Amino acid sequence: MATNTQFPAYNGSAQIPAYVARPAGKPKAAIIVIPEIFGVNPGIQQKCETWASEGYLALAPDIFWRFAPGIELDPDVPEQLQEAFDYFGQYDPDLGVQDIEAAIRHLRGAESVSKVGLVGYCLGGRMAYMAAARTDIDASVGYYGVMIDQMLGESHAIANPLMLHIPTADHFVGPEAQAAIHAGLDDHPKVTLHDYAGLDHGFAAEMGDRRDEAGAQLADARTREFLAANLA
Repeated sequence: MATNTQFPAYNGSAQIPAYVARPAGKPKAAIIVIPEIFGVNPGIQQKCETWASEGYLALAPDIFWRFAPGIELDPDVPEQLQEAFDYFGQYDPDLGVQDIEAAIRHLRGAESVSKVGLVGYCLGGRMAYMAAARTDIDASVGYYGVMIDQMLGESHAIANPLMLHIPTADHFVGPEAQAAIHAGLDDHPKVTLHDYAGLDHGFAAEMGDRRDEAGAQLADARTREFLAANLA
């Protein structure tokens, strides 16, 4: 199993499995990495290791720990893709926010890291938005977040910086949803939106068929700069 640590759940009644990658020295900040619907798979582990190499403590919680702990799925395998969609249908994002709050508490407390950021992908991109609106996370970044257009009524609660990466050819987040996101957030003083013309959902995956190398490098560079500025 990929998870190599655990931290207390929000109500203290359980332990949430997670993957952690640590820098060589004292962390300059912590970053919570929220996976896509494929679990803490090798791609998410690699993202954590990359953040650790840049001086951050990176923690990827097992978002499906309540009903499918330890899964690692490959989106390029049709059967595993369908399995992931089934888990997505079972996932409760309100409980997911509690898990993020628990991770923030753990990182600031037990790990003694004062600044905590979040980077999420797909479902995790939605959770980046929800964390920005519902927690005191210091900065959040969402890649191709789903269903954000349905939650724009919460945007007034976003108090800390949020960046969203939006591929314009996202077949899960269509043109109308993208237009709604821009209409609702373009003028928000804490929100930065970046469009990626012609790119599709999953373009920043570490490995596999969905990755677009140029788009991924551009988005990741923007993310690094954004978090460096807001987690200092």
